[in-house]
Amino acid sequence: MAKTTKKSTRKFEKNNLKDTIERRKQFKKIKQRNQITSNRKARSAKDRTEEELYKDAGTGTKTQHRGEKASNGFEEMTVDEFFQGGFEVPENPSNESKRKAAKPVVSKIAGKRKRTEAVDDGNNSDSAKSLEADIPPSDSASSFDEEADFNLHKEQIEGLKKKDPDFYKFLKENDGELLEFGEDGGRRGVDLHGTSEEDETGTRSQIRKKRERGEAVGELGQARLLAKARHEPLSAVDLDVHSEQSIEQEDDSVTGDSAEVSIAMVKKWTAAMAQQHSLRSMREVVLAFRAAVHVNEDDNKEYKYTISSPEVYHELLLTTLQNVPEVLKNHLPVKETTGGKIRVPTDSKKYRSLVPLLKSHSTALCHLLTTLSDAATLNLTLSSIIPILPYLLSFKKIVKNFMKIVVGIWSEPSGIETTRINAFLAVRRLVIIGDAGIREGVLKTVYQGLVKGSRNTTVHTVQGVNLMKNSAAELWGIDPSVGYTTGFSFIRQLAVHLRGSIANNAKDSYKDVYNWQFVHSLDFWSRVLSVHCESFQEAQNGKESALRPLIYPTVQLTLGSLRLIPSAQYFPLRFQLIRSLLRLSLATGTYIPLVPALLEVLNSVEMRKPPKASTIKALDFTTAIRAPKSYLRTRVYQEGVGEQVVELMAEFFVLWTKSIAFPELALPAIVMLKRWLKDAFNKVTGNKNNKVNSALALLIQKLETNSRWIEERRAKVDFAPNDRAGVEDFLKDTEWEKSPLGAFVAGQRRAREEKAKLIEIGRKAADKRRQEDKEQSDEEMADAPYASADESGGSGETSE
Repeated sequence: MAKTTKKSTRKFEKNNLKDTIERRKQFKKIKQRNQITSNRKARSAKDRTEEELYKDAGTGTKTQHRGEKASNGFEEMTVDEFFQGGFEVPENPSNESKRKAAKPVVSKIAGKRKRTEAVDDGNNSDSAKSLEADIPPSDSASSFDEEADFNLHKEQIEGLKKKDPDFYKFLKENDGELLEFGEDGGRRGVDLHGTSEEDETGTRSQIRKKRERGEAVGELGQARLLAKARHEPLSAVDLDVHSEQSIEQEDDSVTGDSAEVSIAMVKKWTAAMAQQHSLRSMREVVLAFRAAVHVNEDDNKEYKYTISSPEVYHELLLTTLQNVPEVLKNHLPVKETTGGKIRVPTDSKKYRSLVPLLKSHSTALCHLLTTLSDAATLNLTLSSIIPILPYLLSFKKIVKNFMKIVVGIWSEPSGIETTRINAFLAVRRLVIIGDAGIREGVLKTVYQGLVKGSRNTTVHTVQGVNLMKNSAAELWGIDPSVGYTTGFSFIRQLAVHLRGSIANNAKDSYKDVYNWQFVHSLDFWSRVLSVHCESFQEAQNGKESALRPLIYPTVQLTLGSLRLIPSAQYFPLRFQLIRSLLRLSLATGTYIPLVPALLEVLNSVEMRKPPKASTIKALDFTTAIRAPKSYLRTRVYQEGVGEQVVELMAEFFVLWTKSIAFPELALPAIVMLKRWLKDAFNKVTGNKNNKVNSALALLIQKLETNSRWIEERRAKVDFAPNDRAGVEDFLKDTEWEKSPLGAFVAGQRRAREEKAKLIEIGRKAADKRRQEDKEQSDEEMADAPYASADESGGSGETSE
C-alpha cells in the first residue's frame, strides 16, 4: 500500500519533530511559570487592597477574616498547589492569630507529605523533578514581621517533631543549627549564606534585604520538603539554596560600615573548614580574602569585610591558601587517569552552586599574584593554585588571565629560582590537564614570555634565561601534535624575519636577526628538538617523535642566520648558534656540516693578520653576541676567537669519534688546517700568534691520531660497507672517552669547568664588595645632614 503522507511531512517527522516537541514543552513550562507568577502577584495585590479597606473601616474583624480565609484556603489546597503558591502564609497583625493560622498549615504539610510518599513511592524521582521545575522563587516573605516569622518557624519545627519524628531526627543530626533558637525567638545559624553568630547581631534590615533576594526561611523548608520527597540525604547544596547568587551581589549589597575581621573569626572559620569541610565557612573566608587582596586600594568599592590588622591579614591569607583547596577537594573530588586526563563533576548541582565562589576566589588569587613581592608568600600562593586548576578549566577568560600572570612570574630572569620553578609547575599542570585549545594557548603564552624575558642577557641573567629555555622545552613534548603545530608556526615566523633581513637592503635590516631574542629563540628550538627527538628515547618508544620533521627547517634557519653577516664583530653570535647545532646533532644523531662555518672564521682577516697589543679585559663569549669595536684586531680578541674555534671544532669531531668513516670525515679539515698553519707560521705574512697556532697544531695532531686509531680497528672487520647493521654496531661497546680525540676533549671540558668556577667565584666576590660599598656610601650620605648640623651648632657655640 502506498504511503499517504507527503514527503515533506515524513522529512519533518524524521529531522525536526523531536526538537519541535521539546521546544514546545519548554515554552509551555515557561508559560506556566509566568502564569503562576502573575497569579501570585494578583493575589498579593488583592490582599493589600483588602487590608487597606479594613484599615479604613476601622473594624476589628480584619484578623478573624484573614485568618479564616487562609485556613479555608489551605484546607482545600493540594500539595502541588501549595508548592506552586511559593509558601505564602497569611499576614496577621498579632502573634496569637499567626499561631492559630500556622498550626493547621503544619499539620496539612505533614499529612500531605505522608500521603505523597505512599502514593508516589515508585515514581518519586519524576515527581521530584516536576516539583523542582514548577517551584517559583518566593517573593512574599519580605512582607512578614520578623519576630512572628521566627515563632512560626519554631512552631513548624515543633509540629514536624510530632508528625514526623524520623525526619526531625535526621535534621537534628545533619543540620542542628536549624533547630537551635535563642531565648528572644531569633534564629542562629539558619542564614543561607553561612553567616556566623557574630554577623547575626547586625540589624534586621540586613536580614530583610537578604530575604528580598529570595532567601526567606520558607525556602529552607522548601528544600527540606524536596529532600524528603526524593528520599535523598540533605546535602550542603540544599542547605545553601541560593549559593549560586553572585559574590559580587553580596558585596554590592553592603551598606554602611563593613564587618571587621578578627583573629577569633578567622580561627573559627579555619576550624570549621579543617574539621567539617564547611562550605559556609569557606564562603565567608573567600569573601574576606577578596577584601584582603584589595586592601589599601582606592577602587571606591565596598566589601562585606574589612581587614586592618597585619596579624589578621596574615592568618586569613594562610587559612585561605591552605584550606580552600582541601574543602573543594572534599566536596568536588577530581578523578585523574594515568594519561593525565581529569574529570570534574561539572554537571552536579553542587558544582553549579560553587561556580561564583570559584570565580571570585580565582580572580582574587590572580590579583594577589600581581601585588606580592615576598618570595615565601608568592611560593605558597602558586602552590595553592595548582589544586584548584581542574575546577577552572571551564572559565576560559580566567584561565587566560591566570596564564599571563604566572608566565610573567616565570619569565622574570632576575626573579628567585624557587619562585620561578613553582610558577612553571603551575603552567605545566595546566598543560597536562587542559584540552588542546588550552594547551595551544599556554604554549603560545610561554613562548612569548620566553622571548620577552630574554631581551637583555648579561652574566647575571644568563642562568635565568637558560632555566626558562630548559623548563619550557619540556612542555612541547606533553602533546606532540599541538607541539608540532605551534613549533612549526614559530619557526616559520623566524624564517620570515631572516628572509626579510636578506631581501631588505637597508643599513640596519640585519638587526632583526642579530639580537638576543632571535638567538635565544633558535637555541630554544634546538633544546626542544634535542629533548624530544633524542635517538635513545625514540628507540624506547618504538617510533619517531612527532617533532622530528622540525629538525631540518631549524638547522637550515640557524645556518642561514650565522652566515648573514660574516663580520668579525659578530663572531660571538656565530659561536652561540654553532653550540645550539652541536647540541641538536648530539641528541638526534643528525649530521650537520659545521666545519665550513669554523674555517670561514680562520680565513678572515681578523685571524690571518698580526694582532695589536692591548690590555683590555678578555671578552666573555658565553654572554656576548657582538664584540665591541675596541676588541677588533687585538691580541686578546684573536686569542679568544682561536680558542673558541679549537673548542667547537673538537666538539664537532668528537661526535663522530667512533664512526667507521671518521678518517674520511676528518681528512678535508686536516688538510685545510695544515694549509692555514703554514701561512700563519710565515715570518712575514703570518699572524705571529703562537698561542692560537699551537692550539690548532695540537688539534690536528689529535685528529690524525684518532684517524689512525679507527683505521686500525676497521681493518679487522669482516663486513662490507653496505652492511648497515655492521656499520652502526662498529665500536658500539667502546666509550667515546677512550678514543684519542675523546680523551683530549674530556680533559679540555674539565679545564673549562674549573676556569668557569673560578670566574664565577670572582664575580660573586666582586658583586658582594660592590654591594657593601654601595650600602656604606648610602649610610654615609644618610649621616651627612646630621654631621653638618652638629658642625654648625658647634661653631655657633664657639662664636658665642
